[in-house]
Amino acid sequence: MIKIDVRPADFDIASETLEVAGQGGGAIASFVGQVRDDGNLETLELEYYPAMTRKALQDIAETAQSRWTLHAITIIHRVGKLSVGDNIVLVVTGSDHRNSAMKACAFIMDRLKTVAPFWKKETRTDGAANWVEARDSDATASKEWEK
Repeated sequence: MIKIDVRPADFDIASETLEVAGQGGGAIASFVGQVRDDGNLETLELEYYPAMTRKALQDIAETAQSRWTLHAITIIHRVGKLSVGDNIVLVVTGSDHRNSAMKACAFIMDRLKTVAPFWKKETRTDGAANWVEARDSDATASKEWEK
């Protein structure tokens, strides 16, 4: 099972994890990303191109499924205007073994940060706004999976 969802609404971590657990196996790994407070961030706005973004997320999930034995993958990514502390992304992987679940979860997040087409705009408490550039550390982490 692969579940991809891109939406403005928040997600329920527990119910999404239970859905993956219900697909069998003995190992569940997950990652939840939230809007971090860096001192003066007011909002983070995420934009996307629906068809292109969903295809990129599907491709990432299918690649993970081909590399590790997984029963289920859930990727939920929020879009729209979010506030500090809001959930942004949820990745849950289920497998028979923890190593596969954990590596697949890490792979999906690393690839999501560099391959999935999302555009992020930060608005500061002083009204200044800027588009977020990709981080070199994210690119480095993603390239490690190509070895």
